[in-house]
Amino acid sequence: MPTTTKATVLFVCMGNICRSPTAEAVFRKLVIDEGLEAHIQIDSAGTHAYHIGNPPDARSTATALRRGYQMDVLRARQVTQADIQAFDYVLAMDRDNAAILRQLAPAELQEKPRLLMSYAADYGIDEVPDPYYGGGQGFEQVLDMIEEASASLLAEIRRNLPRPQKE
Repeated sequence: MPTTTKATVLFVCMGNICRSPTAEAVFRKLVIDEGLEAHIQIDSAGTHAYHIGNPPDARSTATALRRGYQMDVLRARQVTQADIQAFDYVLAMDRDNAAILRQLAPAELQEKPRLLMSYAADYGIDEVPDPYYGGGQGFEQVLDMIEEASASLLAEIRRNLPRPQKE
């Protein structure tokens, strides 16, 4: 999918305080661990403006930190049409947010937004549930799902990144 030597990935949920920043943190750590940070740009956003400028939910941050993922520097922002045009991978956490992204996308990019869990088809669940109104176990489940999908996503991006030309 990337047309340059850098792939761009945007994770999207409703408020950008639970699922999408978790996905950003998990994927960023995978990318750094693989030494690919110069080749993959990562961001997250929300379809709604509820939490713009706020840090991720404290429960998401605590759950992620227990597994070694840093989220404390992230701040919520709202997705824009320019994001859909600019990012190679626009990955929604659920069908409702994917539908909003498709409405926001220009006609030629209607099919660009995908569900993150499409990268973990064997998981048997196609949406990452919103843990906001539930207990701590919901945040653990979200993290499990995102870790699973992120590994497959990174494998696809590695396969699709153009190889630099030797001089």
